Amino acid sequence: MTTYPSHYINGQWIKAQSAETLPVHDSSTEEVMATVPAGTAQEAERAVLAARAAFDAWAALPVETRAAYLDKVAAGLKARTDEMALTIAREVGMPLKMARAVQVGGPTWHWSNFAKIARNFEWEKKVGNSLVVREPIGVVGCITPWNFPLSQITLKVAPALAAGCTVVLKPSEIAPVNAMILAEIIHEAGLPPGVFNLVNGMGPVVGEVLATHPEVDMVSFTGSTRAGKRVSELASQSVKRVALELGGKSASVILDDADMEAAVKGTISACMLNSGQTCSAHTRMLVPAGRYDEVKALAKTAIAKFSVGPSLEETSKLGPLVSANQRDRVLGFIRTGIEEGADVIAGGDQLPAFEKGYFVQPTILGIKATDTLAQEEIFGPVLVVIPYKDEEEAVAIANSTIYGLGGGVWSGSDDHAMKVARRIRTGQVDINGGPFNANAPFGGYKQSGNGREAGVYGFEEFLELKSLQLKPVAAA
Repeated sequence: MTTYPSHYINGQWIKAQSAETLPVHDSSTEEVMATVPAGTAQEAERAVLAARAAFDAWAALPVETRAAYLDKVAAGLKARTDEMALTIAREVGMPLKMARAVQVGGPTWHWSNFAKIARNFEWEKKVGNSLVVREPIGVVGCITPWNFPLSQITLKVAPALAAGCTVVLKPSEIAPVNAMILAEIIHEAGLPPGVFNLVNGMGPVVGEVLATHPEVDMVSFTGSTRAGKRVSELASQSVKRVALELGGKSASVILDDADMEAAVKGTISACMLNSGQTCSAHTRMLVPAGRYDEVKALAKTAIAKFSVGPSLEETSKLGPLVSANQRDRVLGFIRTGIEEGADVIAGGDQLPAFEKGYFVQPTILGIKATDTLAQEEIFGPVLVVIPYKDEEEAVAIANSTIYGLGGGVWSGSDDHAMKVARRIRTGQVDINGGPFNANAPFGGYKQSGNGREAGVYGFEEFLELKSLQLKPVAAA
């Protein structure tokens, strides 16, 4: 077990004030793999003030200097890929091979990409007699989740630093070890003191300081819609900018002219990534009512290939869930679905045959659009299949939740699929299984949040606009 006794504040590892620690569990074995300190409000404020003191000098650096620091962090991450992948596989439960590619490879690329974006960005533009300039917003509080921990940290911290902001990070208390490794990498990259700070702890303590402190100019939060509402409420008192990436209940709409086998396989894959612990997972599969039995047969065949096992075993395609609480929550939803009359196509609420670990069977349930599981975010390996009578009803069902984060449309024609996709109120729609684009904007409609992450769109979130009104030059 690894013990982390300190927070990272003002360029130093500062021993925690409190003796209270937060245990981090290996999700496959349930053993405590590490502990981190439970930060106090005073430590969070100290980090905020360090970020404020560092802001002016950091913002004034040439863009190339800041970008070069990001490149150093990317190189440091690449050098520690194996360690980071193993850490996240244990913390979160994603199988190791996939964790290496998705949980570490993606963030490493993003650090380099945000350096490129900063270098190529149009920082000033002449508009009539005005010079419109972009400037860093200031001190940013970043509050991040456990499901893609390093990715979500990166999509906030890297563009904020590249833009000229300084940062205080509160990582998830459930999966914080990857953040501690990242802090070591950032320290080795030599960023000036106070530019990046990390305080571990609980949301109601450390997170609420970031949301309320008058010296924090922006809060970027990823997590549940419930917690996002709380962050917005607190931040509104000082009129901070708030970027939120929240829950989802994404629909994969399979149209009658689709390649049904490809659509069912693609939807199941998009649902089961990270054992369903993905905010944009395609967790509702909408199918023509007349083809429900065909879809059931295809789904049973496809889901059988998703072998469940410990995250460090080569044969595992689905690992455990992140915690006992998450496992129990998901099992509770499955039982609710069954009680409401769901057609159990695959899986169910029986635990897989493992002595230890937070495992849940990959489960597919046929339900009605009005059932609980058609509305609630489950955040586990659970797909619901909902029949519809025509395309009008399919679009209505897709738009019938409070969320609007991801989704997909499958059709024999991309044009047909795109016409339907344009009617779905969601931030991202995959057309016939189109792959994720790391430079495209990622974020939600409705209660899935506001603001966007990734690429230039995510970079611009951390900038203010200033208009310098110039005196027109008199004609000669």
